Amino acid sequence: VQLQASGGGLVQAGGSLRLSCVVSGRAFSINGMAWYRQAPEKQRELVAHITSDGIANYEDFVKGRFTISRDNAENTVYLQMNSLKPDDTAVYYCNANVLDRTGRSARWGQGTQVTVSS
Repeated sequence: VQLQASGGGLVQAGGSLRLSCVVSGRAFSINGMAWYRQAPEKQRELVAHITSDGIANYEDFVKGRFTISRDNAENTVYLQMNSLKPDDTAVYYCNANVLDRTGRSARWGQGTQVTVSS
């Protein structure tokens, strides 16, 4: 099982981006999915989380601006990012709690760079 994130890029402040992350391979089930981010010289931090039932939670710094969603049929999680700020600049990582033939564990995508210019 692998996670492949995409959708990052360079955008001006106030702009929008949509990140996608696909879980590929033989996943028997996927529980919670999430997006994290890591800015230069900072620790990785949670951005948003969504349960398998679609219940979403957000960190305060993105509430009202970002929306997490998922398509269970496509094993994909999305992050719609609006009203982007320079402080949102970071590498964004997707995370999923996956059950496959090796057991259940948290898996990480490779990260996608988001750069917001002022």
